[in-house]
Amino acid sequence: MTSAHPASPSGAPGGAYIHNIGYRHYDGPRLGRAYARRSLFAQSLRGAYGLGRSPKSKVLPLLLLVAMCLPATIMVAVAVYTKAHALPVGYSRYAIYLQVVIGLYLAAQAPQSVSRDLRFKSIPLYFSRPIERVDYVASKFAAMAAALFILTGAPLLILYVGALLAKLDFLDQTKGLAQGLVAVVLLSLLFAGIGLVVSAVTPRRGFGVAAVIAVLTIPYGAVRAVQGIAFVQGNESAVGWLGLFSPITLIDGVQSTFLGGSSSFPNGLAPTTGAGVVYLLVTLAVIVGCYALLMRRYRKAGL
Repeated sequence: MTSAHPASPSGAPGGAYIHNIGYRHYDGPRLGRAYARRSLFAQSLRGAYGLGRSPKSKVLPLLLLVAMCLPATIMVAVAVYTKAHALPVGYSRYAIYLQVVIGLYLAAQAPQSVSRDLRFKSIPLYFSRPIERVDYVASKFAAMAAALFILTGAPLLILYVGALLAKLDFLDQTKGLAQGLVAVVLLSLLFAGIGLVVSAVTPRRGFGVAAVIAVLTIPYGAVRAVQGIAFVQGNESAVGWLGLFSPITLIDGVQSTFLGGSSSFPNGLAPTTGAGVVYLLVTLAVIVGCYALLMRRYRKAGL
């Protein structure tokens, strides 16, 4: 490094300095796309719970996590105290009962995960690293699904530990936990895809929050109303098929058919095995479709 102190007309010190540091090559490790994907995933997952953000950003996600776990804790306490022979709610049914909390969490966190990047045009900063569009979309999708899995899976673990403390059958509880975890994995992937797609087409966060809530609640309310009408009119076969038109009833149909849960459809009517296969295929198709739509959205954004 060299410096020069140009002469001042008055001869007084304090003139401008010119520093020539030259061009230096980067000699450190080049970690590549895999490291960039992991970093983006970790940053997005931390952001979904307010970690690394302002204190007020942590309040809502942590409150919703407590709201998800509190009923499970109370059920465990009652089961241990009363020496119950079974848990009041099955593992695969728990998330269905707490769907409102899950919807609020998704509506709050999906927009902050993608909307701000689009609105403030900060995505080119990500692409200054050696990643491509598929890396960005996959990392965001995986992070949102992982955040939802933590939200929905934590209370199941509380139920499982409580059931063992209450000396319920180990094999039955382990099987129930495994079925419940499969259910919440499907729910997390489905809800993450829907929430991110809706948020990616509404760059303003406020609009994204409202849109996510609408997409989750309006179809559910419509499906339940039409199912009730079909049941009253004696068309019980239609009740099972109508559940294909709402995200939460999709998961309900899958868990009640294959994962040992009970159905929340009118009169507890569960889809037939054939209809359950359709439920599963539609669920997987929606997940894949949401991923494809995200890829298309970011291609249109010029990424």
